[in-house]
Amino acid sequence: MRINKWKMIKWIVGLIVAFLIASPILWIVLSSFKTADQILIPRLWSDSWTFRHYRELFTDTPYLMALQASLKLALGTTAAALLIVISASYAVYRMEFPGKKLVQKIMLITYVFPGILLIVPVYDTMSRIGMTDRLMSIVIMNVTFIAPFCVWLMRGFFKAVPITLDESAALDGAGSFRILFSIILPLLKPGIATVAIYSFIMSWTEFTFSSMLLSSEVNRTLPITMNAIMGQYTVRWGQTAAGGVLTLLPVILLFAFVGKYFIKGLTEGAIKE
Repeated sequence: MRINKWKMIKWIVGLIVAFLIASPILWIVLSSFKTADQILIPRLWSDSWTFRHYRELFTDTPYLMALQASLKLALGTTAAALLIVISASYAVYRMEFPGKKLVQKIMLITYVFPGILLIVPVYDTMSRIGMTDRLMSIVIMNVTFIAPFCVWLMRGFFKAVPITLDESAALDGAGSFRILFSIILPLLKPGIATVAIYSFIMSWTEFTFSSMLLSSEVNRTLPITMNAIMGQYTVRWGQTAAGGVLTLLPVILLFAFVGKYFIKGLTEGAIKE
């Protein structure tokens, strides 16, 4: 049996990449169950295991409160982003209006300036309108940075849906909203899943504006709380590892339920000969 050397090389490279990606995650997971005296020992397996770090994370830190705040923020950002991105994408890539090409060109202008440069004006604006220490202010900032990129990202998904479907539906008397919700959206599941996952992860890991605008403990999100758990002078490695594992779980679950849409065809069965 002849072995394809290029296929073997691809497999070896793939295994190396998979190992490099998975090994830090495995290290964190195992470290979260190691006793304090075993965590800093440079070996993968431990002589003793414990659930103490998880118990301390729930009882000695505001982790559960931060988890609730982060879930509210991530779900709110995802819902708002989907509503805005789908509506804007349909208008930009399916409708005709003056300045359409200009809008498409300047859509990503928000990414020209690093977000760190906007800290002072954003804080000044939010304080003037009474939006400091509110999760809604972070939702607004997240959607501001997420929406332009996601609208641009949806271009390929909309182009994959034949315009003839819109024209046929219009001839049958369907309006714009009927065309969008009944015909186009069912064919955009991979795009919608991409936007949802991207929005959720970006809001789940956002730190800069959250650390500046959120001050009360009840509104502090997981990145801020995890930074506090690490401590200023000492690092509580066990609690940090346990918090890292639990913080990663929602993202894994999201991919488990929504990630399947990435491999589905956009217009499978949409046009029949």
